[in-house]
Amino acid sequence: KAVVSTQSTGRTPFVSLGQSPEGCSSYMFPRTFGFAKANEMLLAERQISAEEACTGGLVTRVFPEDTFRAEVDKVVSYMAKLPPQSMVISKGLVRQELKEKLLEVNTRECVTLRDRWLSDECMTAIMNFLNRKKK
Repeated sequence: KAVVSTQSTGRTPFVSLGQSPEGCSSYMFPRTFGFAKANEMLLAERQISAEEACTGGLVTRVFPEDTFRAEVDKVVSYMAKLPPQSMVISKGLVRQELKEKLLEVNTRECVTLRDRWLSDECMTAIMNFLNRKKK
C-alpha cells in the first residue's frame, strides 16, 4: 500500500533535467492516468496533488497531515497481524503478470537514461539546475 498525506505532491522533472522517464513511469503512467495526463506529467512536468495520485491509483490512501502518522500506524499494525506467507504468495500472484513487462520496460528506460546522462544536453540541464540552486 502506498499512502500519502493531504499535503503531498508529485512531479517528474525528467525533461527539464535533460533526462528521460524512469522507474517504469513511461509504461505505468499512461495506464494509471491515461495518455493525456501522463504526457502532461512526464513531458510538461505538471505537479499532481495527493488526491489526483489517489484517484489515478498511484497511491491507495490519503490521510490528513495532522493524523498521518497515527493512520499509517493503524494500517501497518493491521497488516503486520496478517499471515505473512499468505501475504507474500498473494502479492506475488497479483504482480506476476506485470512483473515481466516491467522488467523489460525498466531495462529500456535504464539504457535510454544512461544515454541521456552521457549527452551534452543532459549535462547542461543538470549544471543549470545546480547553478540555479546556488543563487
